[in-house]
Amino acid sequence: MSTPQTAIGLDDRPRVAGHFRLQWEEVQKAWVLLYPEGMVKLNGSAGEIMQRLDGEKTVQALIDELERAFETTALAADVLDFLAVAQRQGWVKP
Repeated sequence: MSTPQTAIGLDDRPRVAGHFRLQWEEVQKAWVLLYPEGMVKLNGSAGEIMQRLDGEKTVQALIDELERAFETTALAADVLDFLAVAQRQGWVKP
């Protein structure tokens, strides 16, 4: 398994970037990120991660919460990979 390439580490407390607004869109049946120029529809996993980013919880706490919620283990690499993509897109700040 490869190491995720991200500047966000397990002790960081990421949050949704200020110019985005995360909300549930019933019509889309999905979490979306709204911004002045448009909208990003998130898949289920991305929505589960993004809705938990509060700027207070560490990434490790987020991973622990997701593993409990979905009764699984070993989500760290997937979560860090997604956060790397989200950071590159400007959706999250560490």
